[in-house]
Amino acid sequence: MKKNSITVGVTGLNNIDSPGPGIPVIRALKESLDFDVRIVGLSYKTLEPGIYMHELVDKVYQLPLPTAGTSMLKDRLSYIQNYEKLDVIIPNFDAELHNFIKIAQWMKEELGIATFLPSMESFEERQKSELNKFGEKQGIKVPASRMVSQIQELKKLEEEIDYPMVIKGRYYDAYIASSF
Repeated sequence: MKKNSITVGVTGLNNIDSPGPGIPVIRALKESLDFDVRIVGLSYKTLEPGIYMHELVDKVYQLPLPTAGTSMLKDRLSYIQNYEKLDVIIPNFDAELHNFIKIAQWMKEELGIATFLPSMESFEERQKSELNKFGEKQGIKVPASRMVSQIQELKKLEEEIDYPMVIKGRYYDAYIASSF
């Protein structure tokens, strides 16, 4: 049986001790029995190891950082699409999803690129700051949580939450604290 050809843009090409999810996604796509997959790596930094894994990534382009906003992302994707004819983009970092969700309809209508992204409402609903509300709405038990921006705020939390506590960063890192 002949395989269908598909070109997929994938982000998250970091492949260090704390790897980005892009490389496992690419490996899974490459194992497809139904598709002959061509991978276009979409990288934010020139030192992401995945961009040098030529057995997995066929071509690489740099994207503007998510903080640059949707206008620059649209410009760059238009440029990339002109050369690569992407069928699908799979963004893999939390920090980039907001921009990709905002332009998903535009990507489909103007560039012919499909995605598998949630609505903005669903995306916002699962934010860390909204987990307690989400849990209540879905009938799921969620551990107590509080947003803090200064270390002094942790001392006040001792009155509300028992140790151990998990201290989670905005995007990455999590540490178990047994005491202040």
